[in-house]
Amino acid sequence: MIDDLYSAKILTLTANIPRIGRLDAPQGSSEKHAKLCGSRIVVDVVLDAEGRVADFAQDVKACALGQASASVLGGHVLGASLDEIETARDQLAAMLKSGGPAPVGRFEDLAVLAPVKDYPARYASTLLAFEAAVDAVRQAQSKLATTRTSGADAA
Repeated sequence: MIDDLYSAKILTLTANIPRIGRLDAPQGSSEKHAKLCGSRIVVDVVLDAEGRVADFAQDVKACALGQASASVLGGHVLGASLDEIETARDQLAAMLKSGGPAPVGRFEDLAVLAPVKDYPARYASTLLAFEAAVDAVRQAQSKLATTRTSGADAA
């Protein structure tokens, strides 16, 4: 059973995490921790005019499951909307916690993490990257809304 948890697919994802690092001028940043295992992920985002992710970076100090999730996120996040990222997070959580179907759409590769459902102590680290991404995008949207409002008032 533990072999399913750390399958070759998951280990391949951990070895190839896209978009590692930090952005020089992010519009939104979020740092999330999984207290049980000590995993930590920092996500930086820049949004385009439509509110979609135009640039993304992540600093990942996490267990293999957190790294695998971050790898899927980093590989597919460019062009994603907040709704898509939230939906993927919610589908991943449902898959883990209640045996729901695997996520669909741009983040469907999260299906490889289905065996985590048998290890509740690993849920937090597996969800970490998506929690941080949702928070960072919300911050960026808030910052952009404030900038637009301030700019309109000045005109």
